[in-house]
Amino acid sequence: MNRGSFDRSALDAIQRFPLITAPTSLDSIRCEIPGFCGSLFMKRDDNTGFAMGGNKGRKLEYTIADALAKGATAVVTSGGIQSNHVRQTAAAAAKAGLACHAILTPALAQYPRAHLESGNALLDMIFGAQVHVAANEADAELLVLQVANDLRGAGGRPHVVPPGASDGVGSLGYVQCAWELRDQCQSLGIDPAAVFVSTGSGGTHGGLLAGARLDGWDVPIIGISVSEPAEIKRSRVRSAMTMIGERLGCHIPFNEADIIIDDTHTGAGYAHPTESANRWVKKLARSDGILLDPIYTGKGFSGMADIIGGGSIAGDVVFIHTGGTPALFADPQLLVTIATDAPCLKIL
Repeated sequence: MNRGSFDRSALDAIQRFPLITAPTSLDSIRCEIPGFCGSLFMKRDDNTGFAMGGNKGRKLEYTIADALAKGATAVVTSGGIQSNHVRQTAAAAAKAGLACHAILTPALAQYPRAHLESGNALLDMIFGAQVHVAANEADAELLVLQVANDLRGAGGRPHVVPPGASDGVGSLGYVQCAWELRDQCQSLGIDPAAVFVSTGSGGTHGGLLAGARLDGWDVPIIGISVSEPAEIKRSRVRSAMTMIGERLGCHIPFNEADIIIDDTHTGAGYAHPTESANRWVKKLARSDGILLDPIYTGKGFSGMADIIGGGSIAGDVVFIHTGGTPALFADPQLLVTIATDAPCLKIL
């Protein structure tokens, strides 16, 4: 585990807007995965401490600092109805004294009412975001531009934040996280055979991989796609790493084979839970008291369990818990499905 030649202090020179509590813990997990003989550890980025936690807080420290440095008066971003990114962006904007405009896109033809009014959607409004609803992703992209133009026309200075804050600025948060994780592993005497993460917009995965390789750490970073085919995710991760390199003014040493994506757990796509993810949500809650969500971390954990349970990876592994707990409360029927065997619904 030799250090790379990149000077970590170069990242320290880039301004951050303080949001999260770090380092987050690296916990040993009791949950049994059939066929897996190593030890499982979890990097608890669900406990970043800001706006109910999650991975976006690390990214937004750089994103909000960048917006403020450019004199922004508002941020404009987009995501699904239950977007964890939008929720944390709205909170970060509030703390920074910026207005927040959120363009939300329904991912399903029909939603239960609770899905539209609870979970992250409710928190968006509590944090003061002005919500705009687009019919689909294409319309959302146009609406982002329209809202930003309208704000400029009214004398404002909008800062557009891409979905997931997965550009060369926001993704720096996970360059830092990779170094934090490596230091913890060394301190605890852990030499992981692989690090697993749920891969969505690609910035978290790309930041982790960039940070590891810049630090001379050749651990495999394995992404479990939550929504799209592997090649699309590889493109997103590759793009994030290119932008990180440009932002840091350096070459990131990696091979194409380093971008590892498993897309067998996407189910019907974004915002569609899978039976396997739901089973692991329940199992981890009852073995370790840790909550996954069915859309991101549930799918990610499920994909990891299949891979390490199949025996293709020997040794200890780390799972990056990227948060998402508020989405659990957006669909009561989902919760009933997950907890059908729980002896907690007795009427006396």
